[in-house]
Amino acid sequence: MNDAAQRYVKLVLAMGEHDSDYVDAFYGPAEWRDEVRAEKRTLDAILADARALRGTLEGIARPQHNVEALRLDYLRRQTDALIARAEILQGATLRFDDESRALYDAVAPTHGEDYFRALNAAIEAELPGDGALVERVEAFRMQFVIPREKLDDVFRAAIDVCRARTADEIALPVGETFTVEYVNDKAWSGYNWYQGNFRSLIQVNTDLPIFIDRAIDLACHEGYPGHHVYNALLEKTLVRDRGWPEFSVYALFSPQSLIAEGSANYGIDVAFPADERVAMEAETLFPIAGLDGARAAQYYRVHELVARTGYAGNEAARRYLDGEIDAGAAAEWLTMYALMAPARARQRVTFFDQYRSYVINYNLGKDLVRNYVERRAEGDRAKRWSVFAELLSSPRLPSHLT
Repeated sequence: MNDAAQRYVKLVLAMGEHDSDYVDAFYGPAEWRDEVRAEKRTLDAILADARALRGTLEGIARPQHNVEALRLDYLRRQTDALIARAEILQGATLRFDDESRALYDAVAPTHGEDYFRALNAAIEAELPGDGALVERVEAFRMQFVIPREKLDDVFRAAIDVCRARTADEIALPVGETFTVEYVNDKAWSGYNWYQGNFRSLIQVNTDLPIFIDRAIDLACHEGYPGHHVYNALLEKTLVRDRGWPEFSVYALFSPQSLIAEGSANYGIDVAFPADERVAMEAETLFPIAGLDGARAAQYYRVHELVARTGYAGNEAARRYLDGEIDAGAAAEWLTMYALMAPARARQRVTFFDQYRSYVINYNLGKDLVRNYVERRAEGDRAKRWSVFAELLSSPRLPSHLT
């Protein structure tokens, strides 16, 4: 299977020559990238080679060993997604749900306006008053902005506590570390660029005000036990220990992203169950940011209610990308039902433009990962960590989680 895996890696690298977002990480042999760049394969050639690879993978008998069987499933489904992305780059048009199924091995549920109105009613009860609800939510949240001059101190404190909590439960590779940079003019709020050798570059976008909840969210999601840990464990257990080259490359538009984003979001809850998070932040991060820790519980009550509107982003993207509404209407939907301030909503629409159905990976991914882990953990906290760590170290697909 290693021969097929090498072919897959080189096809992903070849796709990256046509799609600048496609290769999220690569830490395999440099000569493979050099070879691909020298070949200058066309999209037609990549597509033909990918279809041939898929035929080869179909002809491999399913291994008896479970992890080897998961590996074969993974290579087949990742290659399917590569074929779908190549066809999209050649002009194929897929509806939102068809695209997410083809690329991410999953389809998000559909919710109507009544569903989000009911969620908003609960937020209305928490923040009564005059004016539009989104304005009240934004005014409330603006009381909890991390001052720019304190941003690095808050993030470094959040990273320290996230790493300590994770290291208590997961054996992290020796020498793992990451660097933090603050950037502007991006469609995302944070990004982990995995470098290989257990190292990451984490970038935080400071275009818009950063609220206090984002400190732990980004430290966990991008770092511990999120993307940084996920990539480091894959490198350690699958690339180095097993010699599986396919995990030395990360194709962004693929089922792996649902596992990556879902585990990164759920990892926040694994590391910091709600009550523990509030207590920890009230004592540490709020004071570092110059905020009143006595208000942490109230802040997180509102935060949790607003977080439940997350699927409104999927609906906005689905309607927008399916051509049912334009960009302005998509931003208005996000303002109305996801309660995003207008500037934040417009930024999110630019994310839809660039990453399309990728948005399902955050909320649906979190739900699928959470349900998978919780079923197996059966309420036991230590077991929750062990199941979660096993997921991060294995070639799982979204369809394996149901």
